[in-house]
Parts: sequence; C-alpha cells; structure tokens
Amino acid sequence: MAAAAFWRAWSIWAISMAAAATTIAYSATHPLSAKLASFQVSRLDWVTAILFIGAFATVGALLAWKRPENPIGWLLSVIGVVFAVAIFSVFLAHFPQTLALANWLGFLYLTGAGLCAFVVLLFPTGHLPSRRWRPVAWAAGAGVACWVLGCAFAPTLITASPPVRNPVGVSGPAGHIFTIMAGVGGPLMAATGLAAVLSLAFRYRRARTTERAQLKWLVYAGVLIVAALLVSALAMRIMGPGNAADNLENAMTSGAIALVPVAIGIAVLRYRLYDIDRVLSRTVAYAIVTGLLVGVYAGLVLLATQLLRVHTPVAVAASTLAAAALFNPVRWRVQKAVDRRFNRARYDADQTVAAFAARLKDAVDLDSARDDLANVVYQALEPAHVSLWTSQRD
Repeated sequence: MAAAAFWRAWSIWAISMAAAATTIAYSATHPLSAKLASFQVSRLDWVTAILFIGAFATVGALLAWKRPENPIGWLLSVIGVVFAVAIFSVFLAHFPQTLALANWLGFLYLTGAGLCAFVVLLFPTGHLPSRRWRPVAWAAGAGVACWVLGCAFAPTLITASPPVRNPVGVSGPAGHIFTIMAGVGGPLMAATGLAAVLSLAFRYRRARTTERAQLKWLVYAGVLIVAALLVSALAMRIMGPGNAADNLENAMTSGAIALVPVAIGIAVLRYRLYDIDRVLSRTVAYAIVTGLLVGVYAGLVLLATQLLRVHTPVAVAASTLAAAALFNPVRWRVQKAVDRRFNRARYDADQTVAAFAARLKDAVDLDSARDDLANVVYQALEPAHVSLWTSQRD
C-alpha cells in the first residue's frame, strides 16, 4: 500500500514538473510572436509559475505518499497537474498545428481554482465538517463539472478574448446549453469557494487544540494572500497601469497563493507543528514595526528637506540612522503589545517567570523555592510531569 501510494504520488508530481519545465525551457529560447499576446509571459511570471506549480505538486505528492487515506494530498496533486497542463498551453501555442488546442485549454486555470474549494472543505482531517456540508460539496462538484463541460463543448472558446471558434464545439441548441453550463459553473464555483472558507469558522468552533492549530496555519496563509493583494493594489496605483505593474501583481498574488499548500502540508503532516501563535505574533509585530519605521523615515526626510531645507543626502542619512536607532525599542514595545493578543500563552508565561524572579530575590527556604520553581515550570510550559533534582551538600 505504501509503495503503491509512493509511486502514484510521485508519478503525478513528475508529470506536473515535466510539463512546467518543458514549457519554461522552450519558451525561454523561442519567444512567441507579438500576434500571440494572450500567451506572452514575463520572466517574473515564469518564476512565479514554477513556484506555484511546484508547491502544489510537491506538497500534494508528499501528503499523498505519507497520508494516502487523506484525499487532500491527492487533490493538491490534481490541482498541480491541472495548472501544469494549463501552463503547457503556452508551449503548444508555439506551433500552428496545436494553437487551437492551446486556446482550448484556457479553461483549466479556473478549474484548478474551483478544485481548491474541496481542499478547504476537507481540511485538515479529509472529511467534511458535518453532513450538513454535503450539499456544498455536491454544488462545488457540479460547478466544476459545468465549467469544464461548458467550456469544452461551447460553440466558442469562452476564455479566449476575442472569442474564437471552438474546434470541438457543439453547434445549435445543444451548443447554447453548454454555454449556459459554463456561465452557471463559474459563479457556482465562486459561491462554493466562499462557503468553503466559511466552513473553517464552523470547524474551528468544534475543533480541539491540535485541529485548531492546524486551522490557524491555513488562516495564516489566507491572511498573507489578502496582504499580498493589498500591497499589489497599492503598487498598481503607484506604478500606474502597464506590463510591469501587472507582472508584479500576478507574481505577488500567485506567490502568496503558493503558500497555501505549504501551510496545508505543515498542518496535515504535523511533523514538528510549529507554534502558529508565535508565527502570527511575529508577523503582525514586524509588519507594524516596518510600517511605523517607514512612516518615521518618510516624515523625517520630508521635515528635513521641505521645512528645514537640509541637503538631501544629509537628510536621508540622518533619517536612516534615526530609524535604525528606533528599531529595537519600537520592536520590543510592539512585540509585547501584540503578544497580549496573538500569543497570549507566551505573554502569560513571561509574566509568570518575571513574577517568580521577583519572588526568588527574597526567598531563603530552599524547599519553598524548589516547589515554587516546579509550579512556575508547570504553569509556563504545561508539561505532563515535572521533576527537580538538587545537589545535596554537607
């Protein structure tokens, strides 16, 4: 069973990576003509694509191998294959004989996104939160099926712009039915994806400590995606519309989404499941500190150059030194405040140890100090058993 899972999982991984690597290698040495603008991909997008596909395919293969009974690994592997085949359409676009097939494969991008709803619904146990969520799962499956069948056999390629005749499209009334199916499948996948995200809150309320930590990893990845979207939107406003801004936006968004399978892999495997509360508190703290110091730096530069009329290099150097000097004090205060909210266990443990250190200064009885130390260790670390050995001297 383990050997069969190993070969299946890593065979799927090999297909995904081979398709992506072939496309990237060939496209790097054979640029597409300007007529195929829809297939033009920048170098930054290629790097992001290989990271994106590699994350889904690798984590999926690892989970399918180590946890073959959990469908999440197999789903991630399928998503990796779907995106790899979608990327492979760029390779097919280089040849006139397969250009129609390259256009036809365009619907696979959204298909992979639709399959992600199943991953979220089944995370982390591989089962639905309850039987009440079965209609959502069936609706998600119907949405993917409608989208795939509709795009595959509609009279025109729905994902192509401008519209292109579908080489395998069905004409007549049946063709209109497939068009309607594609139109229904897209919104249905979006709705079920939103419902899958909402299911995390339902699962979190009923979860135990370990499962809650697993869910926090997925939420953490989701927060990073939202942050990447906000930063990319800000970059778009600053840089203005253009290829550079679009490439940066795609790279940041895709790179953040690639963190989702990584978080899922950590949570499902649970090998050395890192303290997610500590990771969250550090992320929030450094984000706040970075924002504050950037604001201080910009404010000092404007103050020195606009009001005080100081020479620009001098103002920049002084502002840099001031921001560097403020880093540690600001970081310490912000981290302490953030720990109270996001890493309460660490904050309470620090408070317990600090109180013990204050009591130890006035302690004179060894037995009472020993009992107090054992109690502090139990409160701060919550071990299953506490033993304390002291050296006996004459």
